[in-house]
Amino acid sequence: MGILRLAWRNIWRNTRRTAVTVAAMALSLAVTIVYAAMVEGYMVTMERDALDAEMGVAQVFAQGYQDRPSIYSVMEDAPAVVDRLRAAGLPAAARLLGGGLMAAGESSAGVQLRGIDVAAEQDVLSVAGMVKEGRWLDAAHPNGVVLGLRLARTLGVTVGDEVVMLSQATDGSIANSLGVVRGVLATVSEPTDRAGVFMTAAAFREFFQLDKGAHQIIVKRPDVVDLPALEAHIQAAAPGHQVMTWRALVPVMATMMDSVGGLMAFLMFIINVAIAIVILNAMLMAVFERIKEFGVLKALGVAPLQVLAIIYAESFLQVGVALIVGVLAAAGPLAYLVTVGVNMGALAGVGAMGTSMVSQWHAVASVRGVVTPVGMMVWVVLVAVLYPAVKAAVIEPVTAMHHR
Repeated sequence: MGILRLAWRNIWRNTRRTAVTVAAMALSLAVTIVYAAMVEGYMVTMERDALDAEMGVAQVFAQGYQDRPSIYSVMEDAPAVVDRLRAAGLPAAARLLGGGLMAAGESSAGVQLRGIDVAAEQDVLSVAGMVKEGRWLDAAHPNGVVLGLRLARTLGVTVGDEVVMLSQATDGSIANSLGVVRGVLATVSEPTDRAGVFMTAAAFREFFQLDKGAHQIIVKRPDVVDLPALEAHIQAAAPGHQVMTWRALVPVMATMMDSVGGLMAFLMFIINVAIAIVILNAMLMAVFERIKEFGVLKALGVAPLQVLAIIYAESFLQVGVALIVGVLAAAGPLAYLVTVGVNMGALAGVGAMGTSMVSQWHAVASVRGVVTPVGMMVWVVLVAVLYPAVKAAVIEPVTAMHHR
């Protein structure tokens, strides 16, 4: 207790230097905490939106479909697979996939036709709630289609307009149909915005003359995700088929999310190196100003380890004050960014790795986002103070008392 009292008195002997050092540490800590929360918030939002909107946590395909997509590569036992997944507590929905051409007036575009079970998919994906204009599909209106935002603009159509769809049916005939635009989606993802067309499964089967099976089964993201175990569980429910988790479906996004930890560590390293230089400079100044004082202490019988303890106590008292100030300083901005967030304005909807940036960017506060910066700062101080502390501890009393 005596060392702490002495250290507390010593750090306030030069109030300006102590205030500057504490302020630098507190500011760096607050910035790091807020930045970490913003990055984590973006990554969590990106993953949630991508998986909940269209992708799911995993997808099931017929063997070889991903390598060579074909209207003929169907899973004939898709209804049974979906039932087994649901029985295991994993909501799932089957989709039909096909390519074609859509035209309206003098405009045309290549499209990705997606036939869905309207009722089943509501429990799996959230894309039905992302309609910007009009309404989502209804089994009672089989000729209705919902288009991606950019596709609707390319074709120059709005809700209620008619579109012509052309492709090749499974029996080799020309598939053609007249659809009515029932809805236009908000920004979902780059592929969907550019070419996505949603239609009922019944209309899809009639259009392509496809009687049974499905091309894709989407599994809903559970609250707790252990991907390897989940993949094995899904594979057991879909024997003979190819199971791919979202990390395999979108490897670029998975790689980016894996690199977030490294990015944050590098940023914290840079910030803490700067803080280490500030602390080292401050403690060296404090030691050189008190060379004679340390000489007297050692002449009076104070052991080198006690001198070392005094220097470290002074440093960690400053760190303690900085931690309190830094966390309090970060609390206000963090609370605002978690609850209100940042309005992305014109950047909303900009694509990134197949997903789109949300209109309101929220931070995510977590224990790790606070503990990691605090731990790194304590470690940096521990290392930065070592040299001046050892210098003060090993100084010779006679040499110190004659120091000018």
